[in-house]
Order: sequence, then C-alpha cells, then structure tokens
Amino acid sequence: MTHVDSPATRTEDDRPLWPAVRRGMSLHCPACGKGALLHRYLKVRDACPQCGEELHHQRADDGPAYLTLTVTGKVAISLMVWLLFTYDPNPLLLFFFIATLVVAMSLFLLPRFKGMMVAIQWSRRMHGFGGTPH
Repeated sequence: MTHVDSPATRTEDDRPLWPAVRRGMSLHCPACGKGALLHRYLKVRDACPQCGEELHHQRADDGPAYLTLTVTGKVAISLMVWLLFTYDPNPLLLFFFIATLVVAMSLFLLPRFKGMMVAIQWSRRMHGFGGTPH
C-alpha cells in the first residue's frame, strides 16, 4: 500500500525546478524565496530564517567551483583572444585586465552557482531534502 503523498503517487511537481533555481541564484531560500541562503561568503545556513526549511542536507561540494571555473575560463579566454587579435594591446595591460576580470567573475559567480546547486537538490528532493511523509 502506498502513502497518498508518496513520490510514486504524486501527479504534480510541488517543487518546480526553475523558480527554485532563480531563488538559489539570487542567494535566497529555494523554498520561500525570502530568507538568506548563505551566511558569510559560501556557508549554507542550516535552516531558512524565514520559513524554517532545513538546508543542512545540501551536498554542493565541488560543483559550484567547476561551474565557476568553466564559465569564467570560457569568457576570459574568448575575450583575451578577441582583444589580442583586434587591438593588439600591450601584453602586461592585457594580463592585468584579464586577471582582474577572472577574479571579479569568480567572486561573483561562485556563491550564485552554490545557491543554484542547493536549489536543484532541494527541488529534486536529493540528499535528504525529500522529508518523510506524515
């Protein structure tokens, strides 16, 4: 016998993915969208201060770092090659510009990708986010 609220009998998605991802990338709780997801720079709160949703289940691990590296690398290398062949800048000036861009993009994107990973896990009920049926 299956429970009425079990995943096997659920017909609609009560945790839609894209609203959760938008909330996570804006560094808000994926459940309510109001509470802060992170405290400090990358530390995920144990629970949302607004709705009380438990967030300690998250397992973002290295995913956000890999995504940050990939996006930042693609943008920086593409821009560097374009600048090099279009304007032929001084190599030292080009280095400092690209290095500044890489640091700024990394600092901006890393917490947002972490929020996105936590939101995906929450939405798909991964790693203990599913709870138990009552």
